[in-house]
Amino acid sequence: MRPDQPSRCCVAVLGGSFDPVHNGHVALARYFVTLLAPDLLRVIPTGNPWQKHGLEASAVDRVEMVRRAFSDQAVEVVIDQQEIERQTATFTIDTLQSLRTELGPEASIIFLMGADQLQHLNTWQGWDKLFNYAHLGVASRPGFALDASQVPPEVTREFTRRAATPEQIRQSPHGLTYLAENLFVDISATNIRAALHSGKRPDSLIPAVVLDYIEQHHLYKN
Repeated sequence: MRPDQPSRCCVAVLGGSFDPVHNGHVALARYFVTLLAPDLLRVIPTGNPWQKHGLEASAVDRVEMVRRAFSDQAVEVVIDQQEIERQTATFTIDTLQSLRTELGPEASIIFLMGADQLQHLNTWQGWDKLFNYAHLGVASRPGFALDASQVPPEVTREFTRRAATPEQIRQSPHGLTYLAENLFVDISATNIRAALHSGKRPDSLIPAVVLDYIEQHHLYKN
């Protein structure tokens, strides 16, 4: 970038059901906030996700848990409710198209996900078109590899040929990928809900402010 060029706006995007939001979500966001120094972190709770059924907490409760969980990030955080406000099934491709329209053609948008999502990315609606609207940033455990035993070959092919540095991602609008191989966070929202249903207090897995909210509002009780 030339010295006389204005800095490109960079927006990191984290979507999820957040049922409930947990330390894995927070760690993923914090990792990429540190790596990319984006101007904004956009957190988007799902409304009616097509691959998940029967969200347990209400949209209002999930939004409030997210608000609390991301309150101490080192960047401005916006809780985006566009998927909740949609009346139809929510697809990531639609959300990224909407964000691109809103933010304009020059903004750098990076969509964040965990390695478990990358492993079935090829089942997502229009997955290969995601790159037309955003970069993809994936954080994985040590030892995770882009090979046929862990990732579908078509996903590996796209992810490998688009691999870029953080600076390249920061300075281009879309179409690149980054795989962080040193974030070990193995937390399951399903297991957290099961623990809460059985009366356990999974305080090592959920931000304290979120667990307080869950207990105060009697969420995830049988």
